[in-house]
Amino acid sequence: MITAVVYSESGGTFKTTMTANVAVALERMGQNTLVLDLDPQEGNLTSLFDVGEHRSDPDADNLVKHILDMPDGDFHDLIETSDEGVDIIPSHDMLGDFTSNLEQKISYETGMKNMNRDEYPRFELLYELLWEKQKLHEEYDAILIDPNARAEDLLYNAIFALRTLIAPVKPAGKGNLSLEGLDELVGNMENQLEIEIGLSCVVPSGVGQTNAHQQYQKQFENTEAFSTPVTIGNRESLMDAMWEARGSAFKVVEERWKTFEKDGEMVSEPGQRRVRDREVETLRKLSELAWFIATETFDTDVEPVLELDIRGHENRVIDLQEDALTETTTA
Repeated sequence: MITAVVYSESGGTFKTTMTANVAVALERMGQNTLVLDLDPQEGNLTSLFDVGEHRSDPDADNLVKHILDMPDGDFHDLIETSDEGVDIIPSHDMLGDFTSNLEQKISYETGMKNMNRDEYPRFELLYELLWEKQKLHEEYDAILIDPNARAEDLLYNAIFALRTLIAPVKPAGKGNLSLEGLDELVGNMENQLEIEIGLSCVVPSGVGQTNAHQQYQKQFENTEAFSTPVTIGNRESLMDAMWEARGSAFKVVEERWKTFEKDGEMVSEPGQRRVRDREVETLRKLSELAWFIATETFDTDVEPVLELDIRGHENRVIDLQEDALTETTTA
């Protein structure tokens, strides 16, 4: 199955929106997809998909309680389904205290079992929950994680569980630094945990037309150290509109969401956005990214086709294997 953590050390790389868009693209390709939101901060994937009504309720059951083997309900009751068909386990405020709660668990269990703390499998708990206890590989074709950015227990559990990384990067000097940090993190994790961690691909995002951006883009694309299947252009308007539409970039374009001034106030409504070729091209690249991950990294058989049902327009069918944006329309 497809299992990947979308991870970047630096902010502003569209990590959360990329996770959402890849998840929706995989779902549209027929892959039953689940996303775990492990980021406790506001403005996360839970907010984007408008789920997680009880994320701030300290008494509510949540993923942390299940990871630490102290659930208050059935695991499957945590799962919510977005309007676009992707299943989501929402974030919860308890994620911010994961390490302190884990330390309490380790102190108790090692004391009861007379075990050395260094022997406790602190990074294997999410792995055990997903695959051994819940056997999610029998239910889903793809599982993605949008993690916290800090290199701590929660991130290590995510990487140990899914073993593959997708790395969005900025096309600037800081992007190179984050990539070096990612290589170091992967190396350290492989040595410490004695597992292999694969880097599916690096995705330069927010790429503009400046000479510096173009230079860094070529640097990423020409290296043999990792795959760079697509480059996502600077589409801040499209990505920002995702938060108003409460969904993916596909939803923004198909429902034509736009933020604009109306009667002296800023409002966001569907049916207002112009259908721009550059934004349709961005949807194509996001679909190409999902197709690459599915077929090249995980050898999954999915059709290389993007179908768009744009409000007020004829349907578009785009062949992802064509070199240019060629398409057919259907009534």
